[in-house]
Amino acid sequence: MKRIIDLDAAAAKAYLEKPECYFRSDFPPYISFEAILKDTSAAMGGQAYTTFQKAKPERAVDMAGVNYELLSTKDGRFAWRPFELIHPAIYITLVQIICEKANWKLLQDRLQELQAGAVECTSFPMASEGDDKHDAVQVRNWWLRYEQRSLELSLEYTHLLKTDVTNCYGSLYTHSIPWALYGYETAKEKQGDNALFGNQVDFHIRNSRYGQTNGITQGSVLMDIIAELVLAYVDHLITGQLSGDKDYHILRYRDDYSVFSKSDQRAAEIVRVISHCLRKVGMQLGAAKTSVNTNIVEGAIKPEKLAGIQLEDMDITQAKTIQKQLLRLHALARLYPNTGAIKRLADNAFQKISKITDTPDDLRVQVAIVCDIAAVSPGAFPALSGVLAKLISLAPEKDRPAMWEKVAEKMQRIPHNGHLEVWLQRVTKAKGVGLTFKSSEPICQIVNGQAAQLWNNDWISNPALVNALDVTKIVVSKPEELDAVPKAEELALFREYAEFS
Repeated sequence: MKRIIDLDAAAAKAYLEKPECYFRSDFPPYISFEAILKDTSAAMGGQAYTTFQKAKPERAVDMAGVNYELLSTKDGRFAWRPFELIHPAIYITLVQIICEKANWKLLQDRLQELQAGAVECTSFPMASEGDDKHDAVQVRNWWLRYEQRSLELSLEYTHLLKTDVTNCYGSLYTHSIPWALYGYETAKEKQGDNALFGNQVDFHIRNSRYGQTNGITQGSVLMDIIAELVLAYVDHLITGQLSGDKDYHILRYRDDYSVFSKSDQRAAEIVRVISHCLRKVGMQLGAAKTSVNTNIVEGAIKPEKLAGIQLEDMDITQAKTIQKQLLRLHALARLYPNTGAIKRLADNAFQKISKITDTPDDLRVQVAIVCDIAAVSPGAFPALSGVLAKLISLAPEKDRPAMWEKVAEKMQRIPHNGHLEVWLQRVTKAKGVGLTFKSSEPICQIVNGQAAQLWNNDWISNPALVNALDVTKIVVSKPEELDAVPKAEELALFREYAEFS
């Protein structure tokens, strides 16, 4: 496996222009951003988006909604994660700037310098090759370089303190991007230099987010690279403040820190240093997710993964056992909502339940349990939608529309559920189901053939560029053409993404 940063500039540009790098999410197969990205790039002809924008006060930075925000609820209640689809014209411009030969070389050299200190970074995005999907490669990298490395370090250390950054992408101070590239003092001296690479990246990110200096978009590989740059700068600051004997080891995977030491006191000292350095770029550690363990093998593996392993081989082979296994999954989902373990187990359940041919007596009960799993762990809904589709397909044909209506009503009561509704639309509009799916989610409205807006284009003065951004292009086929029960391969991207969550 090769890191994206180790590619040459031209190869990196081609890689980052892929639709799977523009937005890393598991959408149904009839949704794709490939055509919009290609047409936008062609309309821009290698020029920056600023060439095509109107004058003040009608520039991109003067307007809200330039990026599109897709909400994904984390617990079915009040917590949510905002994914942002960067405006394609701004995304293409950022890729062009970052992948200019001189800029890419500067980024490569600077990351090599920053990552040569006390913190072992294991998370820089890897480039997929051949038929491998991007997230599948990241899963292998996480398993090998973070989880397995953590277990290996149990030979040398006795204590493990794990912590992570609260709202990493949403709190990152954009002015820290040039700091990371040039150092704080140099960047401050040149903060008015609009031609400076770091200032350009900072400027374009802020332009897409109404001028905000707090936060970068979450959802693209490009922003993963920017976040890694700033976190590498924090790693560099941490190295500068840690002195004395090397009686510790720090692993970082994205915004997760694992501190290995030989005493609680030393681990606590190191975490205080990490916290202090993170505050310099607008970030802070989350106390709720901080844990200390004196058994490193146990502490290195997420508790939800250990719990999930015990349910991994759910024996859904007889109709009478399905309810019992779904209740076990429900209990685990309440303990560890939206975790990768729940998503994997939901996918396992889908693959096994999809093979059942007999209608169970407790069919409605099973449907109710699955809906409640989705309510407490909505991130698992792509797989759970497949379970629901299979179960409801076993009901008498005359009963199916009413069952789907009840499912849709329950799911639409979940707040911040845009991502969930995209998948609910897939199963309720499928071949042989054909319900009229009403949704306030713009992506769903576009699939329904309704007029809807993803990105605010009012700042664009060029009609050809506006035409290139026609959102109807994201629908590349019809959900009505898909089988009512998804095939296992249709959820391949969800499966890879679940492993990585």
